[in-house]
Amino acid sequence: MKPSGHIDKVIQRISGEEVLKHRLRLKTTIMVVKQLALQGSSFRGHDEYEDSLNPGNVLAWIDFAAKLNDQIHGVVLRNAPGNAKYISPSIQKEILGIIAHRVRCKIREEIGDSCFSILVDEAVDEAGREQMYVILRYVSSHGILTERFFALKSVAETSAETLKQAICEVLSQYDLQIEKLRGQGYEGASNMSGHFNGAKALFLRDCPYAYFVHCFAHKLQLALLTSAKVCDPI
Repeated sequence: MKPSGHIDKVIQRISGEEVLKHRLRLKTTIMVVKQLALQGSSFRGHDEYEDSLNPGNVLAWIDFAAKLNDQIHGVVLRNAPGNAKYISPSIQKEILGIIAHRVRCKIREEIGDSCFSILVDEAVDEAGREQMYVILRYVSSHGILTERFFALKSVAETSAETLKQAICEVLSQYDLQIEKLRGQGYEGASNMSGHFNGAKALFLRDCPYAYFVHCFAHKLQLALLTSAKVCDPI
């Protein structure tokens, strides 16, 4: 038997080929998820079976990539093993989570040792869960005022203590110190903006320089709603 025909050599060669196929399959999914996230597009479809006319953007774009590239076509979707397709919702979320983490790390790098401000609001999603979003405002190293969406976090309830703890968890995860907080902007609800027990007051106890500003967009919304109520219908 030739040396290249030994069973260990054959297994090694096949294993190497399988690794390359897995990498290409996963890379295709990663690139599709990355582009959909960049465009703010939806991922899932209501019917993701193979014969579906609209299986969702992830599967549709992977199929499109397969039609353009024979190598990709040979390793994705129907040509992928059932236990390693890398297209499940959990895989999509994991990839998106990794990308989001890297984006937040980049934002943290931009902030450096500078001070920053936060804009926070909460809302109930379609599933009935309270979702809190955190936006950071800071001056970049180039002297440009920058505003970045930083995190979306589910909260059990919307008391001031719970929201403050959730905000601190988001910030501490990326080593953003409360002592560096120089501004906080919320809506006018008492749990956020209350003078004594709102999130504003709780942060001021820890950092007296975290000045509060009522969200101007929310104030404008309230003004427009009030104006609309007294306007005669046309």
